[in-house]
Order: sequence, then structure tokens, then C-alpha cells
Amino acid sequence: MTVFARSDTSILGRWWWTVDRWTLTAVGALIAFGIIMALAASPAVAERIGLDYFYFARRQLIYLPIALSLLIGASLLSPRGVFRVASITLIVFAVLVLATFVFGTEIKGARRWIALGPMSVQPSEFLKPAFAVVAAWLFASARTGALKHGNLMSIGAYGLIVGLLLLQPDVGMAVVISAVWACQFFLAGLPLFWAAGLAVAGIAGFVLAYFTLSHVASRVDRFLDPSSGDSYQVDRSLEAFMNGGLFGRGPGEGTVKEVLPDAHSDFVFAVAGEEFGLFVCLIIVCLFGFVVLRGFAKALQETDLFILLATSGLVVQFGLQAVINMGSTLRLMPTKGMTLPFVSYGGSSLIAMGLCVGFLLALTRKRVGAEVPR
Repeated sequence: MTVFARSDTSILGRWWWTVDRWTLTAVGALIAFGIIMALAASPAVAERIGLDYFYFARRQLIYLPIALSLLIGASLLSPRGVFRVASITLIVFAVLVLATFVFGTEIKGARRWIALGPMSVQPSEFLKPAFAVVAAWLFASARTGALKHGNLMSIGAYGLIVGLLLLQPDVGMAVVISAVWACQFFLAGLPLFWAAGLAVAGIAGFVLAYFTLSHVASRVDRFLDPSSGDSYQVDRSLEAFMNGGLFGRGPGEGTVKEVLPDAHSDFVFAVAGEEFGLFVCLIIVCLFGFVVLRGFAKALQETDLFILLATSGLVVQFGLQAVINMGSTLRLMPTKGMTLPFVSYGGSSLIAMGLCVGFLLALTRKRVGAEVPR
């Protein structure tokens, strides 16, 4: 028995029969696992810092309906609607990023959050999916001749956004946006001269960040030589994976969440490894991989350059964020405060990721003919 009959011509009925239900199912599985981890990892952290036992879990369950509503709502959009919503989102949240320098709350030496009543919002999280869509439109318009200086406008917008992020500073977010933008530029038909220039700029940017930002240098040094500084969280996370083995110690039986400050957010994957084991962790990796590969497969079927570039950018963002989080936890790369999509605690990240996947589902829906935003 299906949810909607094929003869159902309502908005939700048409949506159900055109949306990519495989991707929707995989994302639903990640969300379900995120709820389990919110209940498993966050109580110990809340109790340790003197908050209500289910403080973080309760807040995550408040953010979740907002993220789901945004995901479903965005997935109902046409490609033109996706572009319009992304454009408005980019402008609004770029202004809010600017506002963080004046009204922002400083946490761990960075001004990335704005307090809105009882909650804090990280505007830069929403720039990622919005910029991926807008950059795709600029590249596609330049390639088709609809916008003469589309490539230069994209470069200018990229420079502005990355500049704002580095001023906060938020190097990790800047790296993700840079990788997504470079991938889209390459797919749009990047000349070799531009490719060489971007490669040089990327290397120069990394070297500059290493010598000018002390926290970047510290994290790189500790990654290359763990004895050169404090690597407490990464050491504990590796111990958690060893303790968990193949099938884990059982839900609620882990101990790493009692000593890791970020067990509910940046290092939630370590808690999953200890309590549920390597087997479940591999399933989570496969779910992320499935969403990415499914997105690329859908993109390759498109003849519309805008949809191809936007879809590719969104799945690269989704997959890269997961790789950075899991890689940092396993000491495969320097640590970076980046959440695991739909699994880690974090309201801004959860809601922004809902928007990202909503855009992805909207762009990969079955449709008759192509619809390029003008």
C-alpha cells in the first residue's frame, strides 16, 4: 500500500511520485540515528556542565521539526524556485554574518553566532547551500551566454564570502565552501589556466592560514606530531573505537561521552563507535556515501547545466562535511569543529542541512522538460 495513489494530483501526491525516495529514505535513516545519538551522547555532557540531563536532547528534538519542515518545503520547489530562495537566503545570511562582528557572541575566540532570544544562530551554516546554488546559476549562465561576466561575478561572490568567514575566523567553513565552488567551476568547464591559478591560490591560502592563524598552526602541528600539544579529545575518541570493537558495548554503556567535552557534537561519531561498534559505523558511512553517489548519478542524467552544477555542489558539500567530521575523529586529518550531518547536536547545522537536502531533492525530482532560472 502506497502513501499516495498515482492518480493523486495534489501537491503532496505529485511530490511523492516525483521525489527521489531512495535519497529521502537514506536521509531519514540518518535522522533516526541522530535522534538515537542525541539521547545516547548528550545527557552525560549536559550533566557534566550542570545542565538538565536531557537539555541538549530536548533542544535537538525542538530543532528537528523545523529542519524537516524546511527539507520538505524546499523539496517542493521548482528549479527556478530553488534559485530564488537560495538567492534570498544568501543575501540575508551574508548580512547576518556581517552582523556577527558587531552583535555576535564570542565562543572559543571566534564570533560566529548571533543570539536570538533563547537560541544562538550560526549564519555561516546557511551560506553553504545557498552559495552552492547561486554559484551554479552564475557558472551556467556564463557558459550558456545568458550572463556575460558570470564567472567573474562568481569569483567576486566567492572572495567576499570566504573573506567574511576568515575574519570570524572560520577556516573549516571556508575550506568547505572553497572545495564546493572549485568543484562546480571545474564541472562548468574550467580552463587549464584557471585550474593552475586556483591550485596555486589554494596552496598559498593554506600556507597563509598556517602562519597567520595560531589555532590552524596548532591543529596541523598536533596532527603531524601528536606529542607537540594537547590531543586529548582525539586520543579519547580513538580509544572509544578500540573499546567498541565490531559490535559495540551496547547503547548507554559507553564511557567516552563522560570525558569528551564535545561528545554530543564534533565527536559524536566516537560515541557511536564505542556503543554501537564498527559495523554500525560502516552502515552510517555507507548511508552518507549512498546519498552522495545517488546525487551524482542523478546529476549525470541532467541536460540542464544549472541543475547539474547545483546538484553536484550540494552533494559535495554534504559528503565533504561528513568526511571532515569522521576523518577528524579518526585522526585522518587535523581536527575541525564541524558537525556530522543530521547526527551531531547543533540547531543551525541541522536546519541548514535540512535546507541543503531540500534543495537537492527539489533539483533531482522527475520533471518534464528543463527549467532554468532566468
